Amino acid sequence: MGIKNSVSAKQAVSKLKEGNKKYIGAKFSSGDISQDVRYKTYAEGQSPYAIIVTCSDSRVIPESIFSAGIGELFVIRVAGNVMDDHQLGSIEYAVSHLGCRLIVVLGHTCCGAVEAAVHHAPDGYIKFITDEIRLAIGNETDEEKACLLNIRNSVSVIEDSFDIKREEEHGLSVVGALYHIEDGRVEFL
Repeated sequence: MGIKNSVSAKQAVSKLKEGNKKYIGAKFSSGDISQDVRYKTYAEGQSPYAIIVTCSDSRVIPESIFSAGIGELFVIRVAGNVMDDHQLGSIEYAVSHLGCRLIVVLGHTCCGAVEAAVHHAPDGYIKFITDEIRLAIGNETDEEKACLLNIRNSVSVIEDSFDIKREEEHGLSVVGALYHIEDGRVEFL
């Protein structure tokens, strides 16, 4: 399967920012979810313009936040937006097979995974997530600062894994962003 997308990383960031502006004032999602687009993506496949790595939190809905419709975003969700080989494999697929040029790590305010890493010592499978976050945040106790450190860590893991510095000349870019649950605003870092 060849690369299908021709949207540059810079164009993708602009589309995301424009979509977020629409979302902030909206009462309903404005992305295209019509029968026509459902059939088109069925018949022709997907060609998302951005990869969004974000938290599983039910209040964080990338397609709505960026006013995107079916087939526009390649969304990877995991609590705390932590990175492991599964997320990296998904990113690799979207870059190499779908032609995405922008990777966004989208953290958010009031993140339960970050809060758990800062203030608690969970056990079970949750510990895998909070351990990753603790590595990223060190001794930080302010939840918003910890969230930003966690986003930056995931960006760094992606950059190192895909040698983004070298890839920037080919148009591949990774950025961090913080979604403010309280007002819907996305702050690109």
